[in-house]
Amino acid sequence: MNTILITGCSSGFGLETARYFLDRDWTVIATMRTPREDLLPPSARLRILPLDVADADSIAHAVKAAGPIDVLVNNAGVGLLNAAEGVSMAQVRDVFETNTLGVIAMTKAVLPQMRERRAGVVINVTSAVTLRPLHLLSVYTASKAAVNAFTESVALELEPFGVRMRIVIPGRAPDTAFGENARARMGMSVPEAYAAVAAGVFAQVQQSGGDITHARDVAEAVWRAATDPSCPMRLPAGADAIAWANAV
Repeated sequence: MNTILITGCSSGFGLETARYFLDRDWTVIATMRTPREDLLPPSARLRILPLDVADADSIAHAVKAAGPIDVLVNNAGVGLLNAAEGVSMAQVRDVFETNTLGVIAMTKAVLPQMRERRAGVVINVTSAVTLRPLHLLSVYTASKAAVNAFTESVALELEPFGVRMRIVIPGRAPDTAFGENARARMGMSVPEAYAAVAAGVFAQVQQSGGDITHARDVAEAVWRAATDPSCPMRLPAGADAIAWANAV
């Protein structure tokens, strides 16, 4: 029976991915900073573990408690929406600590066992914002673009050991809490000089229709990355992400 460990399972993509793999008879280790037993249906194949990907001790404890892992999904992330001038270096470090360094730390924590078994998959969930530049997302985009580059490089190192790495690239997902969390982290700190830019961005978001990404799209892309060795390195997830990827 295959075992998958997913970070950031308290909501959104991580929660839906956990449900998706449970429904397909995998053993699921759903991790979150504050564990909640009520988010997923009870199952003998489900374990919920505490994990803060920005804390080295938390990572060590979670990986030890998990035991052998066939697939790691680095999904945990934080958003940040602001002009570069309005972002403090403390905020920059906070975003990179989770979105980038957390991914690297989790990957390093599981690679020894996968390399020794000569089998395993690491799937990193990034963002379609890495496909084109957007206003107010410079720091967030940089944190995710770094993960894309990290994944593609480490994938080359792991080829001789039969371990795969893949990138899932979701688009805009208004049905999840991620966007609201990003705006909350912004606070009221947009510099006055960028007020018109911010107003335009918010107006466009409120008026925008068309294609979006649903959590199910991401779960399906993660499933393909986990189970199909022939899938491409980058898997856009969601109609908007697919359209953006095709336009690159």
